Amino acid sequence: MASLTEKREENVSGNFYVDSSCIDCDTCRWMAKSTFSRFGQQSAVYHQPSNVQEKIKALQALLSCPTNSIGVVMSSDKIKEAEDTFPILVDENVYHCGYHSPKSFAAASYFIQREEGNILVDSPRFNPALVKKLEEMGGVRYMYLTHRDDIADHQKFHEYFKCDRLLHRDEITKETKNIEIPLDIDQPLQFTPDITIIPVPGHTQGHTIMLYKNKFFFTGDHLAWSDQLNTIIAFKNHCWYSWETLVKSTETLTEYSFSWLLPGHGRRHHASPEIMQQELRDCIRWMQTTI
Repeated sequence: MASLTEKREENVSGNFYVDSSCIDCDTCRWMAKSTFSRFGQQSAVYHQPSNVQEKIKALQALLSCPTNSIGVVMSSDKIKEAEDTFPILVDENVYHCGYHSPKSFAAASYFIQREEGNILVDSPRFNPALVKKLEEMGGVRYMYLTHRDDIADHQKFHEYFKCDRLLHRDEITKETKNIEIPLDIDQPLQFTPDITIIPVPGHTQGHTIMLYKNKFFFTGDHLAWSDQLNTIIAFKNHCWYSWETLVKSTETLTEYSFSWLLPGHGRRHHASPEIMQQELRDCIRWMQTTI
């Protein structure tokens, strides 16, 4: 839990605060932009929530903080109300799980509710309140893991929901050696009529991304949105396998239509398919100049 004795001096006075255990993961800053901002190499409260919506978002960020670095002076009933808002609807039948895990440096995880079987995209923390809500929504049939970095509590989710886990064979380690569906692909796989799994080696050797309904692109750590640069970005400084290969992988994505970019790390983005394509091509042009 956050500690008042470790409260950062950059916080404005009020109920919410961030302590010095913050790891600068950006979770609170994109989940509750009106409350949290960056000061130095950590987050802090720059504006105390002034209405119900701001308060809910700040509490969602508190519950999602991977290091419990956010504190609040508030009754447990209000926090319980915030728990009931998870998973948080993104659009249609796609939800943000929240409850980011320190094991994956706060990577975002998503939940897709489908009649054919629900899918968990990458792993959040195995939090009892979240697990209960996912169970009420039909449980988890598949757990799709984009790459080795964002697996977090995958084993606990598998044991609880008996879900089949998907991960590219090149990403399998001793922690994932028993997954049910190892993917041995170097070309796009039509996993179901509405789901395409696309290999995009670069960040890691076997990184894949998932396109759902030609609308939702779950990109793991391959691509993300930058509010600061107002563009789609790739993480050259956090490319563990091959930047040149990552650039080539990204070039193949221009043939796909999508309007949501939903990454593990970095910020998500929504725009028309036409604008997304232009922004993707702009990103590729920048990437090509850095090889």
